[in-house]
Amino acid sequence: MTDDSPEPPSGLRAMLPDLAPWRASRDFRRLWWSGLISNFGSFLTFVALPVQLKELTGSAAAVGAIGAVELVPLLVFGLYGGALADAWDKRKLIVWTEVGQGLLSAALLVNALLPQPAIWPLYVVAALSSAVVSVQRPALDSLWPRIVAHDHLPAAASLNSFRWTVGGVAGPALAGVVVAYAGLGWAYGADLVTFVVSVFLVIRIAASPASHEAAKPSLKAIAEGARYAWSRKELLGTYAVDLAAMFLAMPLALLPFLADELHAEWSLGLMYATVPLGAMVVSLTSGWTSRVHRHGRMVVLSAALWGLAIAAVGVVGNVWLVLLFLTVAGGCDMVSGIFRGAMWNQTIPDELRGRLAGIELLSYSVGPTVGQVRAGGFAAWWGVRTSVWSGGLLCAGAVGLLALCLPKLMSYDVRTNEHATRLRKQREAAAPAPVEA
Repeated sequence: MTDDSPEPPSGLRAMLPDLAPWRASRDFRRLWWSGLISNFGSFLTFVALPVQLKELTGSAAAVGAIGAVELVPLLVFGLYGGALADAWDKRKLIVWTEVGQGLLSAALLVNALLPQPAIWPLYVVAALSSAVVSVQRPALDSLWPRIVAHDHLPAAASLNSFRWTVGGVAGPALAGVVVAYAGLGWAYGADLVTFVVSVFLVIRIAASPASHEAAKPSLKAIAEGARYAWSRKELLGTYAVDLAAMFLAMPLALLPFLADELHAEWSLGLMYATVPLGAMVVSLTSGWTSRVHRHGRMVVLSAALWGLAIAAVGVVGNVWLVLLFLTVAGGCDMVSGIFRGAMWNQTIPDELRGRLAGIELLSYSVGPTVGQVRAGGFAAWWGVRTSVWSGGLLCAGAVGLLALCLPKLMSYDVRTNEHATRLRKQREAAAPAPVEA
């Protein structure tokens, strides 16, 4: 910040989200709206799919197995999708993967409308959706830094988190009502419509071709990205902490069964909505995040608190306390996500951003995916609530151990980190300003 920079906001204004990226970039606004709309529909399916599996099988293990079929596509296409994002036009990748997601929603709709819906298409669509999302997310994550000024990236991360939480709150809450009173087909059909609208918005943003230095998609290019990630121990720390938190303490596959145990089937939609509700509260009061510089410490602290909140979900027997602790957990997860995103976006070179985004995708997607399998297996052996509280305690312990083993993560400071300083200077010296409003 220069000497003549304006004074930072104080009081209530200091807590409100920073809207600078929204005001400065038209493409940011279009991509933001696209994500909001498609996320809303995706959360409808996110609730409808496990509910349909529960109705067809009555098995917690069968619901948890969704994570198993999603795992291999995540591992394969996450890494290769990162290489594609560095080598191809990012906008085109996003458009075509949105089209693919829409077609998969249509397949779920057709299956739901059959007199006797089949089980196997649910797993096939889950696997294919995992592959498509794994290709899209590196392109999407690596596009934001191109359309947002460097100093606006933390604010953009908060606004993107808010966009996700709006769909995450409204989608599951509405899905619980839609599935209960209108049927699964309506949830899948609404998801299909949101993808159509999203594609219309994305095709209107500016093209984002590969940089001249980008490597062609190959195993060698993927290995180059992996070597860079391995050399950055503070980045490895963010991946490891998030992986541990999501693998050990992701209870979402068990929520239909937890609602049954609490004799509160009506609360299922609310349970799915509370995690993003907590995240939304943090997003709406995220102004303070721009004044935090030791991002690594915040990642560790919030991940440990996530685990403790999930442990409380498994211990308490009152449905309203369950909803409260799920909300707290969602807020903690959002704090972790904001600071992980800031570390990634403010330190990774543009020519490697897609491949590193692919690795990031594995860190925040493989954990929840395999975590569903863990949660379902533990529930089958020892009970639903034991699976939830034990996972939360294991998460808190694992995060504490990682903090002791990763001193570079704990000492990270965006003001002095060499990678953040270098990238800031490159952005200030080279690139044209983002598209103005």
